Amino acid sequence: MKTAEQTWRNVSLPTDQRVAALLAQMTLEEKAAQLGSYWIRPEEESHDSEANVAPMADTFGAGPSFETAIKNGLGHITRAFGTVPVDPAQGRERLAELQEQVMAANRFGIPAIAHEECLTGFTALGATCYPASIAWGASFNPELIEAMAARIGADMKKLGVHQGLSPVLDVVRDYRWGRVEETIGEDPHLVGELAVAYVKGLQGAGVSATLKHFAGYAASQAGRNHAPVFIGPRALEDTVFPPFERAVREAKVASVMNSYADIDGEAPAASRRLLTEVLRERWGFTGTVVADYWAVSFLHSMHEIAESDDAAGLLALTAGMDVELPETISFANLAEAVRAGRLDQDILDTAVSRVLTQKIDAGLLDSEYTPRADWQGDDVELDSAENREHARRMAEESIILLRNEQILPLQNPARVAVIGPSATQPRTHLGCYSFTNHVYSRFAEQDDYGVEMKSILQALQESAALAGSHIEYVRAVDFTDLDDSGIAQAVEAAKVAEVAVVTVGDLAGLFGRGTSGEGCDVVDLKLPGRQAELVEAVLDTGTPTVLVLVTGRPYSLGQFAQRAAGIIQCFMPGVEGATALAGVLTGEVNPSGKLPVQIPDHVGGQPGTYLMPKLGWHSDGISNLDPRPLFPFGYGISYTSFKVSSLQLSQREISTEGTVEISATVTNTGDRSGAEALQLYLSDEFSQVVRPRRWLAGFAKVQLEAGESKRVSFRVHADRTSFTGLAGRRIVEPGKFTATVGSSSEDLSLQSSFEIVGRVREVGEGRVMDTPVSII
Repeated sequence: MKTAEQTWRNVSLPTDQRVAALLAQMTLEEKAAQLGSYWIRPEEESHDSEANVAPMADTFGAGPSFETAIKNGLGHITRAFGTVPVDPAQGRERLAELQEQVMAANRFGIPAIAHEECLTGFTALGATCYPASIAWGASFNPELIEAMAARIGADMKKLGVHQGLSPVLDVVRDYRWGRVEETIGEDPHLVGELAVAYVKGLQGAGVSATLKHFAGYAASQAGRNHAPVFIGPRALEDTVFPPFERAVREAKVASVMNSYADIDGEAPAASRRLLTEVLRERWGFTGTVVADYWAVSFLHSMHEIAESDDAAGLLALTAGMDVELPETISFANLAEAVRAGRLDQDILDTAVSRVLTQKIDAGLLDSEYTPRADWQGDDVELDSAENREHARRMAEESIILLRNEQILPLQNPARVAVIGPSATQPRTHLGCYSFTNHVYSRFAEQDDYGVEMKSILQALQESAALAGSHIEYVRAVDFTDLDDSGIAQAVEAAKVAEVAVVTVGDLAGLFGRGTSGEGCDVVDLKLPGRQAELVEAVLDTGTPTVLVLVTGRPYSLGQFAQRAAGIIQCFMPGVEGATALAGVLTGEVNPSGKLPVQIPDHVGGQPGTYLMPKLGWHSDGISNLDPRPLFPFGYGISYTSFKVSSLQLSQREISTEGTVEISATVTNTGDRSGAEALQLYLSDEFSQVVRPRRWLAGFAKVQLEAGESKRVSFRVHADRTSFTGLAGRRIVEPGKFTATVGSSSEDLSLQSSFEIVGRVREVGEGRVMDTPVSII
C-alpha cells in the first residue's frame, strides 16, 4: 500500500501511471463512489416546488446522510455556494470542512470535486453578475468573453471551487424557448468563437469548464423545455455540433454535460453514439461527462427507457456517462451490478479513471494537498472594482441600437417621461442563472439584490447629460400582471414630456417564476403581460418615444417599429447594465452591439433563424406568411457611420483543400470614434443538398477613430464550405461560392465570388473550423 501510495501521490509521474496505481488499490465500492455526488439541500425546501433551482428537485426525496454518502469517497460536492445565500468567507470554511470529512471517510484521503454554476458569473452571494450569454453574442467580441471567464474562474478559485457548469453552447433554434437568454446566439460560428474564448478563460484560471447541453436541447418541439427534439442528422452535424466540437478540439475543455431532451427518441444521457462515438472517438475528448441534474434518473422516470433507477444508471454509464449529478441515485448500486455480472468492470474502471485524472489535474491527489490549499490567498472579495469595470464594458459593447430617427443621444430635454417596469427593477438586468434571480430573490427583501445595482431610472437621474431635465417616472404595468390601470397615468406623463423613454422586457426566473429563463417558455413573441399595450398607448400620444427593451429573448416589434423614434435592445446587461444603458441614451457611450438573434416582425416569430434555405425565406406565391425578420441577424447601428469598401479575394479558384484570403476596408465616416463588427458571409450557388441562403464565415470587431480606416482580412479554408452530403458524410463540393461582406446578414454592401475546383473531397475528422482574422 505504501509503495502504491507513493506512486499515485508522486507528481513527477505521468497521470495515467498515477491513476492506474490508485485504481489497482480500490474496491468496487470505492471506485463507484467516485462517480457519485452529494447536494446538501435545506431540509425545509426539499419538497417545495417553488424553491426549485433545478428541474423537479422537489420530487426527489432526501437520500442518505452526508456521512453515509461519503463512507467510500465522493466524486462531486454539489453547489456549496449556489443553493442558499452563504457568506463567502463562511462558505469557504464550510466547504473546506466538508472536504475534510470526505477525505477522512475514505482510506485514500481523496477529496471531492466542488462544482458550481458560473454562466453569468460565479453563482454565489456577492459575486459580480456579468451580462447574460445572449449579451456575449451581441458584443461580437471574443476577447471580452475570455477576460470575463478568467475573472469568474479566479473568483471561484478563491473559495475552493474546481468545476464550473458553463458555458451553454446550444444554438438557438426557436425564440420561444425560455433558455434563449443562456445561449450565445443562433449562429454556430459565433457561438463557437465565443465558446472557445470562455473555456480558455475559465480553464486558464484553473477551473474546469463544462459544455452544455450535449446535444440538441435548444431544438425542443415548440420551444418547450425538455420537449422532444425532431431534427435530422444533417442539422445535428452542421448546426448543433460545431460549437461543441470546437470547444473540445481547440479549447481542450475538461467536461461535458448531456442534454435532457431526447433526439428522435434517443435520450442523450443513454446515447453511446453521442457520449462515446461522437464526443470521444471522433473528436478526441478525454475529460469527464457529467449528468445534467437527475438526467440519469430521468431515463427511468421521464424517458421510460429503463425499468428502474439502477437500470438507468447502467444504461448511462455504459453509454459514456462518468458522474451522476446532483446526487447519487442511479449510480448507487454500481458495485453490486459488477458483482452480479450486470456491469462489466472495465466500464466502471474507465469512468473512474477519468474522474481520478480530473482530480489529479486539479492537484487534489498531490501529497501536500489540503482543502485550504485550494484557496487563492485570503481574499474573498467577489465583486471587485476590476470586475465591475469589466462588467460595465461588456454591457456597453452588448447594447444594440436598432433605430434612431435623430432622437439619440438625448440632448438634455426639458421634460423626460420614463415609463415601464424595467426602469426601477434592476433584477431585469440579470439572467436566470445569476445568483440574484436563481437563489437570492427567494430569501431577500424586494429591494435587496445581494450585490450593488442601480436601476435605469437612477442611472438616468444621476447622468450629467440629463442634469437639467425634469424626469417623471410612471411604472404603468408589471411584467406579468394583467392590470393595465396604470397605463392612463403613463399616457398623461408622456403627453407633457419632450421625450418618452419606455422600458419594457423580461424578469428572469425558473420554471414559470419569470418571463424568461429555464422553464419559462412562451407561446408567442408578444411582450409579456400588458407591456405591448403600454407601448401602443405611449406611441399613440405622438410624443417622440425611445423604446428600450431589456430582455432575454427577442420579441416581436413589428407593430411598434415605424412609430418609435428610437429603439434600443439590451440583452440582460448585468450589474452595470443601468450605467451602460444611461451612457448609450445620453451619448457618453457609442453603441456597438449586434444582434446575435433576429428581431421578429410578427408575434408568430417564424420561429426559425436566419440560417434558412431559400424556401424558408419570403417567396411570392408560396405562402401568405412572410418569415423575414424586422431586424436581421448581425444588425446594429451606431452614433457614427461606417463604410465598407475595396473587397478583394486573393484568388478566384482554390482546390478542395485550399485557402482564400478575403479582405475589405472599413472606414469610420462619422465624426466620433466607434466600433463596427464587420461580418463575412458565404453562399453556395449550387449543392447536392439544400443549404442556407448564407452563413456567417467570419467576423471582426474593429475600433476606429473618426475618419480612420483599417483593412480586415479573413483567411477562409475550403473546409469552411463543407457540409453533410447526401451519403451522410462531410464533404467539400466543387462549385461557385459567393462571399459577401457588410454590417449584418442582410446589409451586405460588397460581394464577390470564388470557385472550388477538383473532385469532391470527403472531409475527415479535425477539419478547419475557425476563420483567422487580421486587422491592419
